[in-house]
Amino acid sequence: MLARLLVMLLPLLAAPDYFRNPVIRRDWADPTVWYEDGRYYSVATGLDAIYTSTDMVSWSKLDHAPLTRDAMDQARRLSRYLWAPDVVKIGDAWMMYVTCYRSAQESKIVAFRSSSPSGPFEYDAIISDSAQTGIPDTIDPEVVYDPQTARLWLFFGSIGGIHRVALAPDGRRVAEGARYEHVAGLTYEVDSTRTHVFEGSYLHYRRGYWYLFVSCGYFADPQYMLKVGRSPSLDGEFVDKDGRKMSLGYATPLLWSTLVDNFYGPGHNGEIFSDAAGQDYIFYHCHDRSSGTARRFTFLQRLFWDADGWPYLDHSRPVAEDLTPLL
Repeated sequence: MLARLLVMLLPLLAAPDYFRNPVIRRDWADPTVWYEDGRYYSVATGLDAIYTSTDMVSWSKLDHAPLTRDAMDQARRLSRYLWAPDVVKIGDAWMMYVTCYRSAQESKIVAFRSSSPSGPFEYDAIISDSAQTGIPDTIDPEVVYDPQTARLWLFFGSIGGIHRVALAPDGRRVAEGARYEHVAGLTYEVDSTRTHVFEGSYLHYRRGYWYLFVSCGYFADPQYMLKVGRSPSLDGEFVDKDGRKMSLGYATPLLWSTLVDNFYGPGHNGEIFSDAAGQDYIFYHCHDRSSGTARRFTFLQRLFWDADGWPYLDHSRPVAEDLTPLL
């Protein structure tokens, strides 16, 4: 279960000196990226392919689908919309958690399982169901292991607020007696502008803090953006840079765009990885106005940390070309 934390510290292999965005130039929204044995893998909303890379910059498509035919048939029986996958290694198994969406009130997080990091993944179980919990938009799963407490957590949500719940050690069901807790973001009923409605949870540990990265706004809008808060523990209270609670809708802006930017609507980031020199890089999706489409491509960008341990990016804007050497 420590694998997810450890891969964030692994060096890049055969990395080029510089790179241009987007690194995956196709509709690749809500990306998740994982690493094993010198190779990175990625899947995204739609689950129509797995891409792989040795350097996070040059990607190629594998010759098999992410899900087996039986698993895809089972997923399609639950929903035609398969969103925002999250892949994590738990024990000897690779688990893929996927949103199966019909409506806010009929949305599920479903687990698929593989013995190989490259898949394909078999259907495993329904982990959480909005019809049973009453939490609208049970979407955007993020599963993370806490080595301090040996507990496994599921973070998820959007217009109903971001929630967390403890999972069983194998990640295949909610832990017995576990309670769903509201962690961050307001509900759509409270804030219909979505300015303080958060989604796309991603957790990252660094130097005594768990950082909760979230997206807010409407995903197709230029004002969609990334924000962040942090907590000393995964089961604690997350706050923004000014100490305000994320559960009250506060978070520190991290990456945004304007109405005139060519790259707009950055959000739903994937994982953060470090190179051999300790430089951090973050994946996220973003629109490219010059493409003439509404597709969301996958970007990679250098992530910095200030003296107080808060993350930031150059100019707080998506960049076309990162001139920072990858080491």
